[in-house]
Amino acid sequence: MVLALIEQAKIFATEAHASINQLRRFTEEPYIVHPEAVAQLVADVTDEVALIAAAWLHDVVEDTPVTLSDLRNQFGEDITQLVYEVSKVSGGVAGDKVLKKALDRDHFAQASPRGKTIKLADMIDNLSSIVQLAPEFAKSYVPEKALLLPLLKEGDNTLYIHATAVLEQCERELYKVFGDLYKDY
Repeated sequence: MVLALIEQAKIFATEAHASINQLRRFTEEPYIVHPEAVAQLVADVTDEVALIAAAWLHDVVEDTPVTLSDLRNQFGEDITQLVYEVSKVSGGVAGDKVLKKALDRDHFAQASPRGKTIKLADMIDNLSSIVQLAPEFAKSYVPEKALLLPLLKEGDNTLYIHATAVLEQCERELYKVFGDLYKDY
């Protein structure tokens, strides 16, 4: 039963992302490689089934036609709540990018420690190769994550330490590529 729920989440997420032919930005890999990596990072620090299942599902509401109601019907309130906690809320909000990013950061700051654990795993995977793949994009992306990271401190400590190290590595790499131009960004 335990593995069945995780497998169900894996299949659901795979089908949801494939239904829109979603690919990873900058690599063109099937998008599901990202939720898989996030789920694995979460599974490395906990055996909590709902948390691992939610990690598989963490982007379906944000990126696909799947709704919170769809998730609730399929996976129940606990997993749905976790997915909501790590989903951007600024999608339908009019306004500039800075305002939207602040709104999403405020939302993520209110997440439970379990939700923050998923968000940390998400951050680790997204940052892991961003400077090499898209240095210009990374110039704005990395500072956004630097603002978010302190708000996730209540997440799993091992993942927090890992995310901090990955973020610091990205900052060093950006400085090597852009020098003082990055410091001013």
